[in-house]
Amino acid sequence: MSANSETTTAAPRSEADNDVTESVLTGAEGVEVQSPEFQNFSPHDSPSHANEISRFADIKVTVSAELGRAKIPIQRLLSLGNGSVLALDRTIESPIELIAQGVPLASGEVVVVDGCFGIRITKVYPRNRKGESLPVE
Repeated sequence: MSANSETTTAAPRSEADNDVTESVLTGAEGVEVQSPEFQNFSPHDSPSHANEISRFADIKVTVSAELGRAKIPIQRLLSLGNGSVLALDRTIESPIELIAQGVPLASGEVVVVDGCFGIRITKVYPRNRKGESLPVE
């Protein structure tokens, strides 16, 4: 294909390839760009789909507890030092939020376990259709 070529379209593929067509473009710099070819995927195609998730059971994820948040100007942030106090947006009676990989999972109360902080879960959030937790307000 020459550097001056326009868009060309390949002939349609067989039905087994889901009738996907491939566009080939040549840019002004003579770089050939092709559309990727993907096979249609359905998460329920495999009869062992339910058992596949068990492969991930031993993978560790980061879980954190959020006491609260504060929105402050950068100037105030830069002035924080030893002894500074930053007020958060939750009261002392408010539940602590349990978050895994950035997704809120549950809320609870602070407890002490062998001299370390812990959380006693008091509410597990329901999940949406994608399996993500939805905080209950």
